[in-house]
Amino acid sequence: MDPMTIIGLVLSLAVTFGAMFMAGMDPVGIFFGDPGSILLVFFGGLGATMASATLPDATNGLKALIKAFTSGAPPDSAGAIDQLVEFADVARREGLLALEGSLAEVDDEFLKQGLMMAVDGMDPEELRETIELEVAQMGVRHRQGAAFWQNAAGYAPAFGVAGTVIGLIDMLGNLSDPSALGPALAVAFSTTLWGVFLANYIYTPVSMKLKRASAIEIAYRELLVEGILSIQAGANPRSIAGKLAAYLPPGDRADGDQQSA
Repeated sequence: MDPMTIIGLVLSLAVTFGAMFMAGMDPVGIFFGDPGSILLVFFGGLGATMASATLPDATNGLKALIKAFTSGAPPDSAGAIDQLVEFADVARREGLLALEGSLAEVDDEFLKQGLMMAVDGMDPEELRETIELEVAQMGVRHRQGAAFWQNAAGYAPAFGVAGTVIGLIDMLGNLSDPSALGPALAVAFSTTLWGVFLANYIYTPVSMKLKRASAIEIAYRELLVEGILSIQAGANPRSIAGKLAAYLPPGDRADGDQQSA
């Protein structure tokens, strides 16, 4: 599980609840005092989001939500470069066919399939088109998952306002008891609170998290694409290492240069 997702969520909740405690409020009562508000904003907003999407969009969105909270460490780009350089060295000395026996050791399915197509003698342009198309389609799926929760972030506040309006209508229809107006008004505005909470504490961060994870994964796949095509072209392993180092952060790149020196 990615610790930053949990740390960020806990921190934002702690600050919010702490500020309410310092102001003498009852955050538990404010947030959970009216279950109807929670149901309206959560299920109403989620229903509207699903209605604006297709079934695959909704399925991808739910899978993406799980991924946002369970994704582990980012891909090991430095390790992938080392592996690609080793393959390039073997291919340059013994030919591409010599890589066939090493492919069983490759854990990354994308890298394995790309190298297999290179070993099988696929035309370089066709190979590039094939693996770049796969990267592009992966990006499309990722954007669909992130867009689902970005849409949810737009609907949640709207349903919060709708719940507040419903509460105000009910309150104005019962003005005979002035002492009940304060609590009724508080309940009415709790739906707005839940709309803002879900949009800004959950849905938008999840969407942004998914976009960032997608960018990292796409950059990693692009690194692999360049490595695979360079190996197929018979490029010098040292030149491959230098080219692929551009995908690493400067600090890691320097470490890699020292190791290859």
